[in-house]
Amino acid sequence: MPIPLRQMIGVGAYVVKQHLLGRKRYPLVLMLEPLFRCNLACAGCGKIDYPAEILNQRISVKDALAAAEECGAPVVSIAGGEPLLHKELPEIVEGLIKQGRFVYLCTNALLMEKKMGDYKPSPYFTWSVHLDGSKEEHDKSVCQQGVYEKAVEAIKKAKDAGFRCNINCTFFDGTDPERAAKFFDDVMAMGVDGITVSPGYAYERAPDQQHFLNRKRTKQLFRDIFRRGMNGKKWEFSQSSLFLDFLAGNQTYACTPWANPTRNVFGWQRPCYLLGEGYAKTFKELMEDTAWDNYGVGNYEKCADCMVHSGFEGTAVRDAIQNPLKALKVSLKGVRVEGEMAPEISLEKQRKAEYVFSRHVEQAMDQIKHEKELAKSGKRPAAAE
Repeated sequence: MPIPLRQMIGVGAYVVKQHLLGRKRYPLVLMLEPLFRCNLACAGCGKIDYPAEILNQRISVKDALAAAEECGAPVVSIAGGEPLLHKELPEIVEGLIKQGRFVYLCTNALLMEKKMGDYKPSPYFTWSVHLDGSKEEHDKSVCQQGVYEKAVEAIKKAKDAGFRCNINCTFFDGTDPERAAKFFDDVMAMGVDGITVSPGYAYERAPDQQHFLNRKRTKQLFRDIFRRGMNGKKWEFSQSSLFLDFLAGNQTYACTPWANPTRNVFGWQRPCYLLGEGYAKTFKELMEDTAWDNYGVGNYEKCADCMVHSGFEGTAVRDAIQNPLKALKVSLKGVRVEGEMAPEISLEKQRKAEYVFSRHVEQAMDQIKHEKELAKSGKRPAAAE
């Protein structure tokens, strides 16, 4: 089972409660980034393009647990950067589990075997290992040889030790459907509990800007992949059936970025995990003061090609609650891979992209400098490094 029964019941009850309370916007998964620093420099990643002073910042155990309490999401995905570089991460994970949250620790697996003893198998804890395809594709994606083999070995060790283990993969333009389907076969044979899959998002600061999929190519790619696996039923996905149906072009969904709010070293990121267009000091401020209607497909140029799970899984879950028979039908029959695709959202009225990355970096650098000056004066400690 890709998702533990306990998690399915807990998250399902939480979502139903939000609907009964009439809440239009609510969090489903907290995207917690305790640091940006990584031990890889992937060509398609825009998360590590910061000065060393910012890469040295860490979210404390206290602030990480407070963020989870403040947000209230039943699931926490710990990402980055490479989270295992955070020395206090075991305490963060333990604290989140004590809060009753389901934790997915995302890692490139380079440090996974070394750090595995710091964690305990639990239905509340899952290793989420980054693999973007077979050995050739993955090592090319992460720009380093030997990473795939190290990740596969770590997965085997984790399963032998009794851990739950997923893989998360991102597909880019040029992905071969046949090889992608074979890759899914391979990871299932490894004994992983589930697959999280998504098309790559065009991070504006990513070194490689040539291999991001547009929406039309994304839909055809996933149809071609699912066709090779019994309409997707051959593999276990840790995602909703309607999100997979959306990837194949069968659902017209708007983005619901508040379902996956992000807390990182800057604060609460606006509007989502993928776009850093401002930061709120509190979760309440994020939810109440963000101009949500300014973002999403059809609203903002940067969002035009996005079909990433962090933006649309929440939409699919809401749809499943409102239309359970539709969700059940896709689960039983698989994803439709033939016929006309669902209508696309018009881009005619989307606003132009704004490029504000440099401004946020400058503000963060000023804040770090200010805190260091205060620490020297003895008024308060500097930010963790």
